[in-house]
Amino acid sequence: MQQLEQLVNQRQLGVTFAPDGEARVLVWAPFAEAVDIRLRDGELTLPLDNKVPGYWQLTTDQIKAGDLYTLVLNNDRSLPDPVSMAQPQGVHGPSQVVDTSTFSWTDQDWQSPPLKDYLLYELHTGTFTADGTFAGIESKLDYLVELGINAIEIMPVAQFPGERNWGYDGVFPFAVQYSYGGAAGLQQLVDACHAKGLAVVLDVVYNHIGPEGNYLPAYGPYFTNKYSTPWGDAVNFDDDYSDSVRRYVIENVLMWFRDFHIDTLRLDAVHAIRDESDKHILREIKEYVDILMVETGKAHHLIVELDLNETRYISPLEHQGYGMDAQWNDEFHHALRVTAGGERHGYYADYDGINHLAKSYKDAYVYDGLYMPRRSCIVGSPTKGHPGHQFVVFSQNHDQIGNRMLGERPSQLVSFSMQKLMAGAVLSSPYLPMLFMGEEWSEQNPFMYFVSHSDPDLVEAVRKGRKAEFAAFQTTIDAPDPQAEETFLHSKLNWDRLNQEPHQVMFRYYQTLLKLRKESALQHPDRESVAVVVDDEHQTLMLQRQHQDTNRNGPILICLMNFNKIAQLMMVPDDGHTWSLLFDSADPKWLGSMAAPETLTSGANVLVQPESILIYTSHHV
Repeated sequence: MQQLEQLVNQRQLGVTFAPDGEARVLVWAPFAEAVDIRLRDGELTLPLDNKVPGYWQLTTDQIKAGDLYTLVLNNDRSLPDPVSMAQPQGVHGPSQVVDTSTFSWTDQDWQSPPLKDYLLYELHTGTFTADGTFAGIESKLDYLVELGINAIEIMPVAQFPGERNWGYDGVFPFAVQYSYGGAAGLQQLVDACHAKGLAVVLDVVYNHIGPEGNYLPAYGPYFTNKYSTPWGDAVNFDDDYSDSVRRYVIENVLMWFRDFHIDTLRLDAVHAIRDESDKHILREIKEYVDILMVETGKAHHLIVELDLNETRYISPLEHQGYGMDAQWNDEFHHALRVTAGGERHGYYADYDGINHLAKSYKDAYVYDGLYMPRRSCIVGSPTKGHPGHQFVVFSQNHDQIGNRMLGERPSQLVSFSMQKLMAGAVLSSPYLPMLFMGEEWSEQNPFMYFVSHSDPDLVEAVRKGRKAEFAAFQTTIDAPDPQAEETFLHSKLNWDRLNQEPHQVMFRYYQTLLKLRKESALQHPDRESVAVVVDDEHQTLMLQRQHQDTNRNGPILICLMNFNKIAQLMMVPDDGHTWSLLFDSADPKWLGSMAAPETLTSGANVLVQPESILIYTSHHV
């Protein structure tokens, strides 16, 4: 119990500081015969002792914040610390001592909004602004507040090779990317976000470690060959010595919440985490986070990326689930993209378009115990009993854009009208909506895959892999070079477009939709009241939303969506009520062709313009 309390209250691994200022060093190296810490370019070397099996430790007053150091294994290899908090000279250089407790927080009164109220905005630190830093993000916080979102989701910031990377090649899970602003820069950003009323979601990766600068195997069995993953041997969550690997990850989770005041973590591709132990690592993480929340009185959430459609991941601990609070729902995206006229090859081939979109509105998963042709097996489980706020939906994200060969956004693939309709489809859903940076002004620059590795062989392997990935597309266009700086620079947002048309109109359009989401029945991710009427022949869909309060039925909203390139007549419900217009994407003020009627009688037909959405409201008498 004492060890558990220690893990929750303060990071134990790596170099930390006691209240009296003494430094404590704790290193897991179960096979080492000697471990030393070497400081100040070799001027000082201090031996660690091995009193606890597998762990080497030291308490000293000779280590100060800011010191550069390496760990020396068996009087031979001098390596960075696997729990390094900073790598100022890159992934192959020495680690730097960081004392995260010295930051002066001003967010003591901050309380994260309930997860059901999250309006998410995903961004990549390096391409969100010209300077590509946490300070750059901070300079845009007033803009994000003006837009109307209340939570930013930051792609991974764990130290990676070079200065250009999506973040999923991180090799020091505890070290904040130095070129972004390091640990202090991230703390400053989070504090500033909270002052503006913005929650912070951080993307973290526990299913693999990047290929360059991964020194973990030198210290111990962090990986196991029991399982094969797309990145090689799996992270060791259930083989011999796995207790210490699990502790490593749990300490990392707790650090982000406790020491950086992160509100929510988004765990990358948890379907690639292999763990057959009695208690899955995700379940154990959730147990520790629950204890932390009791200790701090702060709310923290865990969102996962998952393509298995298995509800045990998001089922509560008391129902023998893993306790994750929510998940990304790629299936909604796939069905929406196909409905909007997108390609039907690859993983999109499993989605028929508007019928599957209708199913996703009702059931979240499209494949919820159904046969999936691409996988040639039954996929998924029903989502009954799982509220809408457990599913995050979007019309674009870093994966769905960046994994295209040319990184095209919907703004480069579909019409202006269809972009507006796709936004309306997401923001009217009974789920948590997420935007991807720049979509709110119809950004034209792509978001491509980029790296800045220093190993020439690895660089060439990445290039070949990227070309091979798109070889089946039979195109004469070469995939952009991931290593080229121009690929990265071309992926940066062009903020000047906000001062141009039609981008200003699109921004105001998103503003208005987000405001409607917050001020109408759309704000309640209530799946129970959802009704969907779909017309496959005419490519129209009517989504009915209503929030059921404790005393009476709340207002009804109907969202009339026309994915056809030709205007279509749609009938509003024949329930005896008058319908009042709340939103019209085809209104000329949004550069549309014709405004819809302000009111409709029960059972009336309304002409819905091509590629547009109408939202009407009524009340029970």
